[in-house]
Amino acid sequence: MAVAIRLSRGGAKKRPYYRIVVSDVRSPRDGKYLEQIGTYNPMLAKDDPARVSLNEDRARYWLGVGAKPSDRVLRFLDAAGVVERAPRNNPKKGEPGEAARERAEEKAAKLAEAEEAAKAAVEAENDATGSVKSDETAEAVADAVAEEVPSDADASEAAAIAEEIAEGGPAAEEAPAEEAPAEEQSEG
Repeated sequence: MAVAIRLSRGGAKKRPYYRIVVSDVRSPRDGKYLEQIGTYNPMLAKDDPARVSLNEDRARYWLGVGAKPSDRVLRFLDAAGVVERAPRNNPKKGEPGEAARERAEEKAAKLAEAEEAAKAAVEAENDATGSVKSDETAEAVADAVAEEVPSDADASEAAAIAEEIAEGGPAAEEAPAEEAPAEEQSEG
């Protein structure tokens, strides 16, 4: 007979309470068990000593006769010093999912298009007015476009906002203040 040390759920709806039980692996989760060796109350604070109560002697006995603990019970046994649990390493845990990567790529592409549109608008204005704005001004306009463009905007909206900023329209008010003196000096 294969024996497992696992949790058996009790308590009310949205108020879980678990028994740490030794049972046959074929029996239902909340069904018949051989022995209860502890309790687990997840509703208590993590530093509360009553959160997990465990009869360590009985746990050692059942582990000695071949009972296999579930992952959660193994964590409890490790915290109590009964069994050593090997740490696990999941290098993919922190990576974003496929959909999040796609959204990030789309956002980066839109931002790059907006910056290109801003630089093109500055160059077009330079050609039209005959005055030359520095690359710093183009970068400042590109930064202002990046702040102005919503993440769900398409490339045409980004280009329109870039042109508006480059021409000094209402969206240009949020552009850095360094541009204004340079424009006044070149006109005067």
